[in-house]
Amino acid sequence: MADPSTYRPAPGAIPTSPGVYRFRDAHGRVIYVGKAKSLRPRLSSYFQDLAGLHPRTATMVTTAASVEWTVVGTEVEALQLEYSWIKEFDPRFNVKYRDDKSYPELAVTLDEEYPRVQVMRGAHKKGVRYFGPYGHAWAIRETVDLLLRVFPVRTCSNGVFRRARQVGRPCLLGYIGKCAAPCVGKVSADEHRALAEDFCDFMVGRTGNYLRRLEEQMQEAAAELEYEKAARLRDDIGALKRAMEKNAIVLADATDADLLALAEDELEAAVQIFHVRGGRVRGQRGWVTDKVEDVDTAGLVEHALQQLYGGGESVPREVLVPALPDPVEPVREWLSGLRGSQVDLRIPQRGDKKDLMATVQRNAQQALALHKTKRASDLTTRSRALQEIADALELDSVPLRIECYDISHLQGEDVVASMVVFEDGLARKSEYRRFQIKGFEGQDDVRSMHEVISRRFRRYLREREQTGEWAVPESEDDQPEDGPRIDDGPRTDDGSRTEDGSRTEDGPRTEDGPRTDDGRPKRFAYPPQLLVVDGGQPQVAAARRALDELGIDDVALCGLAKRLEEVWLPGEDDPVVLPRSSEGLYLLQRVRDEAHRFAISYQRNKRSKRLTAGELDSVPGLGETRRRALLKHFGSLKKLRAATVDELCEVPGIGRRTAQTVAEALSSRTPAAPAVNTATGEIIEDGAEQAAEPVTATPQTAPSQETP
Repeated sequence: MADPSTYRPAPGAIPTSPGVYRFRDAHGRVIYVGKAKSLRPRLSSYFQDLAGLHPRTATMVTTAASVEWTVVGTEVEALQLEYSWIKEFDPRFNVKYRDDKSYPELAVTLDEEYPRVQVMRGAHKKGVRYFGPYGHAWAIRETVDLLLRVFPVRTCSNGVFRRARQVGRPCLLGYIGKCAAPCVGKVSADEHRALAEDFCDFMVGRTGNYLRRLEEQMQEAAAELEYEKAARLRDDIGALKRAMEKNAIVLADATDADLLALAEDELEAAVQIFHVRGGRVRGQRGWVTDKVEDVDTAGLVEHALQQLYGGGESVPREVLVPALPDPVEPVREWLSGLRGSQVDLRIPQRGDKKDLMATVQRNAQQALALHKTKRASDLTTRSRALQEIADALELDSVPLRIECYDISHLQGEDVVASMVVFEDGLARKSEYRRFQIKGFEGQDDVRSMHEVISRRFRRYLREREQTGEWAVPESEDDQPEDGPRIDDGPRTDDGSRTEDGSRTEDGPRTEDGPRTDDGRPKRFAYPPQLLVVDGGQPQVAAARRALDELGIDDVALCGLAKRLEEVWLPGEDDPVVLPRSSEGLYLLQRVRDEAHRFAISYQRNKRSKRLTAGELDSVPGLGETRRRALLKHFGSLKKLRAATVDELCEVPGIGRRTAQTVAEALSSRTPAAPAVNTATGEIIEDGAEQAAEPVTATPQTAPSQETP
C-alpha cells in the first residue's frame, strides 16, 4: 500500500484548467481515469486525510503510485477524452465500465433497407455509422430533434415501423413533418436512403452546401411572398446552426492524424503528440529535451518527427505541426515512404484541427512548466545538483549558499551590477542586491566585477570586525552613504522593495544592503560557499584578485560562460565541461540567468529615468506635484529660469525657501541643449519645455544591445 504523499504534485503545479487525469499503479497500469472542470481542486481532494475519503477512493489512492493529467479547453472536451481513455485502458476503479456501461453514441443503421437514426451503446456493429460519443443520451436526442426538421429520417423501432405499414397510417412524427413516412410510401426506399446519407454527411461536417441551399430557398420563397414557407426554412437554418457543435477533441469522422506541438525556452523544449484515429484522440505522448544545439522551432519539429516515426511508429495520413521543417520536402517524402502512400505534413490554419492543435500546445506548455517545477522544487533533485557541482569543482562540501554576480550596461552608460542568492538550490529574493558602478566611468566589465566583489566582501569583513572575529582596514569608497538612496526601483513607505524581490526587510537602506538601528548590515554578514560570476576567464580572474586583496581564501569561485556553458575556475587554462543533462549545470544556468535578468531590469530602469529626467528633478525638496505646478504656471523651463523668487512664490504650494532653492538651482546650471523632434528633425525650443514632464535631448549614440 502506497502513501499518497509520496507522489502528490507540488503546490501550484496542478493547473486550474479543465482536464482529464489518470492514476497509475506501481507497474504503470492506469487504474482510474477522471475528468474535472478545474484540475487543481479535484486532484487536491484525493490527497486529504485518508479517514475523510470514501473507502473506495482511499483504496484507489493507496494503490496508485503516480498521477498525470491532460489539459483541455472545455468540459465537453474533458468528457470526450475521458471516454476515449476509459475505453482504451479499462481502469479497474472506474465503476461504470465494471457495470458494462458505456457512453452513448448517435448511430445510423445504413445496413437496413430503411435506415434508422437511434441512440446506441456498446460495441460497434458492421454497416452502422456512429457519431460521438456524447456525454448524455439527451444530448443526442436534442441534436436529432433539431436535424429531423431538415433530414426527416425515421427514428422508430422496427416493430412500430411494421405496425404502421400494416395499418397504412404513419406515426405522430410523420404527421408533424419530422419523418418522411416511408412506412406508408410517402417516399421510396432510395429517397429515404438519400436522406439518411445526407444526414451522415452533415454530421461529419459537410454543412456548407445544405445551409446555402436552404438560404436560397428561403430567399426565393420570400420573393414569391410565400412567407410561411420562408419562415419554416428560416427555422430549419436555425436548427442546423444550433446542431453544428464544434469539438476540439473529436474531429471529423474517420480522421487519422498526429498533432505535434512544442513549448520551449532557451534551454529546454517540451514535445506533446496527440494521436487521433477514427476522429478521436486515441493516445498521447510527450517528452522534454535539452536544446543541446542552436536549433529553432522548425528544427525541433524535424527532430521530434525523426524520434517519433524512426522507431517504427505507424504514420497516419495527416501530420499536423506548429512549424514546417526547412526544407520540408525531404521530410514529407520520408514520411510518405514509411507509410507507403502520400502523407500530408502541414500547419493547421482553421477549423477543428487548429482548435485541437491549440489544446496540444497548452499541454506542451503545461508539461514544460511542470518539468521545471519538479527540477526546481524536488529536494532530491536539488541535492543531486549541489552534489554534482561540488564534485565537478572539487569542493570540500556542497555549496548550500551560492551568490552570482552580473554586470549590465548600454555602451558604457548606466553601468550596474546585480547579486542574486540561492540557498539549498532555491532563490532567496529577499537577499538580492543591486550596485551602481561608481569607481570609474565607461565600459570595463572586468574592472566592474572587481569593484563589486571588493565592495561586497569588504562589507562582510567589516561585519566580522564589529563582532570581534576579524580586523580589516576601512576603505573610504566603501563607507555607507549618507546621501539619498540610489534609484533602483519602487519602495514602500518603510523603504522596503515592492514587487521585484530585491528588498523585503524593513528600515532604511544604504546602497549595499539593509541596516539595523545601530547601523550594522543585516545580510552581507553571510558569506557564500560558492561565488559565481557571469563570464569567462577575465571575470573570474578579476573576482579572484578582489578576494585575494581582502585576504579571503575560504570562498570557492567559478565563472559560467554563456557561449558554450563552460565553467571556468581561477588559474585554470581549460574549463570544466559539465554534461548537458547534468542537474548541476542546470542549477548554475538558473542562477546565472536570474542574475542576468535582475541586472538588466535595474539597468533599464536607470536608463529610462536618466533619459526622462529634467532640470527640476534633482532640486532638493521639490516633488512631482510642485514640479508640475511650476511648469504649468510658467509654461516652459526658459520662462521658469528667468523668474524671480517673488514670482516663484506666486505658484500655489511654493514657499519662499523652496523658491530660493529652485532659483539657485536653475541659475547655477547651463541651459540644456534644445530638444529635437526625432520624427521630423525639427528643433524644439519652448514647446518641449511646456510639457508636464520635461523633455531632454536624447544621447547621440548608435543603438546597441544591452550588455549583461
